[in-house]
Amino acid sequence: MTLIAGRYRLLDALAEGTAGIVWRARDEVLGREVAVKEVHAPPGTPPDAEPALYARVEREARAAEAISDPGVARVYDVVVEHGRPWIVMELVRGLTLAEALEADGPLPDREAARVALGVLAALRAARAAGVPYRDIGRDRVLLANDGRVVVTGVATGVSASGEGPDAPRPGAEEDAAALAALLGGMVADPRSGPLAPAVAGLADRDAGVRAGAVRELERVAGLGERPRGEVAAEGRAPERGPGRGPGRPEDREHEGPGGVRGARTEGRAVAEGRRGPRRGVVVAVGVVGLLVILAALVWQAVRDGDPGAGPGGGGASSTAPAVPGAAGTGAEVGGPAATPRS
Repeated sequence: MTLIAGRYRLLDALAEGTAGIVWRARDEVLGREVAVKEVHAPPGTPPDAEPALYARVEREARAAEAISDPGVARVYDVVVEHGRPWIVMELVRGLTLAEALEADGPLPDREAARVALGVLAALRAARAAGVPYRDIGRDRVLLANDGRVVVTGVATGVSASGEGPDAPRPGAEEDAAALAALLGGMVADPRSGPLAPAVAGLADRDAGVRAGAVRELERVAGLGERPRGEVAAEGRAPERGPGRGPGRPEDREHEGPGGVRGARTEGRAVAEGRRGPRRGVVVAVGVVGLLVILAALVWQAVRDGDPGAGPGGGGASSTAPAVPGAAGTGAEVGGPAATPRS
């Protein structure tokens, strides 16, 4: 088996076109499977134009290594072998759009819109990197097994019909026109079906009309049908802001006097107000009790000083209430707990 650059072992051909052959290969250094594009000059290319073509392919392929968009097949490496560039890319498993259409016919409108948006994202990412796609076709759009829409063939050097190898790079208008043609071939009725406005709008020269066509694609794909801020289906309350209604009762808990929290606050204040007099009564009773104890002590002292009073201290200890904290009282057992805590 052929070994390219002493590293990439070609296993079998995956696809062949006017711009070359795509091989399934194995990276012997990293131990992974990759796709290797063997670039050929398209038929009819003048021999003296081939070096310029190959140089442009190599230059653009190296620039494409910086693209990390999931809709673009990653370029891992670019090597030159036998005077021609070989592009080492991510091996994406799935069906091409051409194979899917051939097997099952036109795509449902929602799926067609999703695929078109994926292709559009890839076109924009490639153009932003300075390596725009040329000649987008069904065979370059992969419906990957992981659900991605992946565009392959970036920097192949293939130009549109009648263009030379140094033709100007396509811009946003050319990308949209190519996408319109691709989308029209995906659906059963591109002229009067649900996606007809998007097909016509993408082909329009006015940027505003093209933007409206993209919004229509998003709507059909299901990306533009949900009102902004609507998240009730996910179990979360809508975000509130100026001009919004009061929301659910539990949301009004944050509103102060008019809401649930306000009502709870007022109820708490009433309860505390009711507890206030009770505390006052308790304090008053305590003061009266203390006065009674002091009066008893004074009376006992006077009695002890009276010669006619019976036994001395024994009478007092057996009849008067014990002083809080005195030895022999409950304060010995629960002393520390009896200290008031703030």
